[in-house]
Amino acid sequence: MPSFDIASKVDLQTLDNAINTVKKEISNRFDFKDSPVVIDLNKKDYIVHLEVESDMKMKQVIDVLISRAMKQGIDAAAFNFDKDAYPSGKVVKKEVPVTNGLKQDDAKKVVKIIKDASLKVQAQIMDDVVRVTGKKIDDLQEVIAKLKASNLHLPLQFINMKS
Repeated sequence: MPSFDIASKVDLQTLDNAINTVKKEISNRFDFKDSPVVIDLNKKDYIVHLEVESDMKMKQVIDVLISRAMKQGIDAAAFNFDKDAYPSGKVVKKEVPVTNGLKQDDAKKVVKIIKDASLKVQAQIMDDVVRVTGKKIDDLQEVIAKLKASNLHLPLQFINMKS
């Protein structure tokens, strides 16, 4: 029976490359000359630590981060910018978590969309992925189209397609 998995993961090496590219670009920019900028990636927890001297520069660093990550193939929705930046001494700090794996409630939303489409497929949650199986590959492709059309604001990858 044909099947595929729906995941929401970011490759650590690709993310690291994007962060290094951001560091290099920020260090070469004239408007960041002589200003303290710290951009670090916590590889264990998938958190990007940003530290700059003002809110305006924080927005510029975030813009560069998103554009460089997208050029590396990382979806902008993988970054969670919900937490506000907070002042700490003379600098402004911000922690940006990066999505790695589908959370349980997000997986339930994905399954609900699949069930509401009333296709002849089964969806089951397996840890941080959702496995979809069906009798025809056309049904599976329709599921992929439905999920891409839905506004989940999640970076979804469709992996392990087996026929």
